[in-house]
Amino acid sequence: MHPAPSVIFFSVFSGLGFGLLVWLGIGIPGVTGFSAFAFFAIAYILAVGGLISSTFHLGHPERALKAFTQWRSSWLSREAWCAVAALTLMAIYGAGLVFLGQRWTLIGLLGALFSLGTVFTTSMIYAQLKTVPRWNMPLTPLNFLSLSIAGGALMAGQVNAAVLLILVAGAIQAATWMLGDTRFENSGTDMASATQLGNIGTVRAFEPPHTGTNYLLREFVYVVGRKHASKLRIIALGLMSVLPVVLLVLPFSHWVAVIAVIAHVAGVLTARWLFFAQAEHVVGLYYGKR
Repeated sequence: MHPAPSVIFFSVFSGLGFGLLVWLGIGIPGVTGFSAFAFFAIAYILAVGGLISSTFHLGHPERALKAFTQWRSSWLSREAWCAVAALTLMAIYGAGLVFLGQRWTLIGLLGALFSLGTVFTTSMIYAQLKTVPRWNMPLTPLNFLSLSIAGGALMAGQVNAAVLLILVAGAIQAATWMLGDTRFENSGTDMASATQLGNIGTVRAFEPPHTGTNYLLREFVYVVGRKHASKLRIIALGLMSVLPVVLLVLPFSHWVAVIAVIAHVAGVLTARWLFFAQAEHVVGLYYGKR
């Protein structure tokens, strides 16, 4: 897949925002008044800002509302409904904390559940695609959820939980890469199976179907060099997991916490760029890219 910046920002920042909403929904940190307003403002800026950025990749952004009509069959539609439910419930819950000093526990827990559901449905948009074997596995939703919860813990100031969850998210990310590297080959998909001509002999492309680029090549075929990808993986893991954990085990200070958050987000952005850049859509077989 072509690593469009809008989709990368959407999946990273909305995941971070909804992750923070999960922690706020279960009452962590236990804030009210202006402190609660600050936490909820940050969460909503990240979550809503990420959702808005995703529309920039649509061919017809004005048709985005139609996504709500396909909830029976579309994970994108389910994501939209989960996001609306989460943001509505958390707005009510947040209003009680900010203006009334009241903690409506049931509403908060429901909001946290729908916030998790939003991240899960986002991940399933990609995990359901059999045409991208690297994504089509259970580790994809685990990857999205673990990073969201870990990032939320970091944003919520839960240092001990964040250290553990960031390490877990880093391990899941590494496992996702290692297993993902074998998914395309193990899927058994090749030019012979794609064309159904393997029964009559070896199948190979005689010549490219055209001399220039096209939509499929621009959107679904992106090749990253193995050495380049390996370096980026090391950078991503170092920033998203290793550096934040090292900073968090140091004596606490607000500046150290801010640097830890920035490093973590930078690492997740790098990992998510690789998520799209290494997608290996099967359509690349027709162009000799796989």
